Amino acid sequence: MTLEDVHEMRQPYVEKVVVHMSVGEGGVELRNAEEIVEEITGQETVRTQAKQSLPEFGIRRGDPIGCKTTLRGEDAEEFLDEALEITEEVPRSSFDDSGNFSFGVEEHTDFQEMEYDPEIGIYGMDVTVALARKGKRVERRSVMSRKLPESQRLTPEDAAAFVEEEFGVDVS
Repeated sequence: MTLEDVHEMRQPYVEKVVVHMSVGEGGVELRNAEEIVEEITGQETVRTQAKQSLPEFGIRRGDPIGCKTTLRGEDAEEFLDEALEITEEVPRSSFDDSGNFSFGVEEHTDFQEMEYDPEIGIYGMDVTVALARKGKRVERRSVMSRKLPESQRLTPEDAAAFVEEEFGVDVS
């Protein structure tokens, strides 16, 4: 059964894509990471901070150590097309119980718009994809929220099938 045969309300869609790059410290490296993520995604970034102190690495709680941005709609799908083409394969273990998944891109220079600069170096990034079915808002809204029926929840198998068919990626 293909995605076209599925009822409109059972059709999965990409809710959001979060692109995160962690460098472990602030300063020039963090600014470089922010510029890279902004150039790849076309959106402004937000700095992420350390949640706990790690004295062995010289990191204190609250220090800026990375950056992230959230993509939705068409921007998310376009970015996902390019990022999944680079990785070519997503392990089945990357999918959680709700059908969301994560994967990594080892080198930012794999993206078409990026070139290697010896002064900057090479950075990797994490990509987290949230998939959902229509009707998910019923569960999240603040007024009259209701539990989503089991039949409407996205399973890891449904999500893997959607990613394979929609983006042409191997899920192994």
